[in-house]
Amino acid sequence: MADIAKLVEELSKLTVMEAAELSKALEEEWGVSAAAAVAVAGPAAAGGGEAAEEQTEFDVILTGDGGKKIQVIKEVRAITALGLTDAKALVEGAPKAIKEGVNKAEAEEIKSKIEAAGGTVELK
Repeated sequence: MADIAKLVEELSKLTVMEAAELSKALEEEWGVSAAAAVAVAGPAAAGGGEAAEEQTEFDVILTGDGGKKIQVIKEVRAITALGLTDAKALVEGAPKAIKEGVNKAEAEEIKSKIEAAGGTVELK
């Protein structure tokens, strides 16, 4: 069996682009979709008895470009440090996550920047 600590250490060194490529490769290899797993897990987790606790981590989901694709792509690039091609693919593939697991303040800041550029955002 693989040494989990070494595996975690190696995965932590991946860039955002490399992590995205890894995700795609694993989806193809295993015949699954990470988006489907998140969609199924989301409502189940929200329905638990811990709903009274305040949410501390948010996913910032781009839901549309509002007809201002170029401005939204520029803002996505500034927020994520993605290259032009990847940022364009993210915006054109909306709804897609811009950032995941961020605190409320950062999520609200990202939302306001994207909305100022003309895009629409949802926090989950």
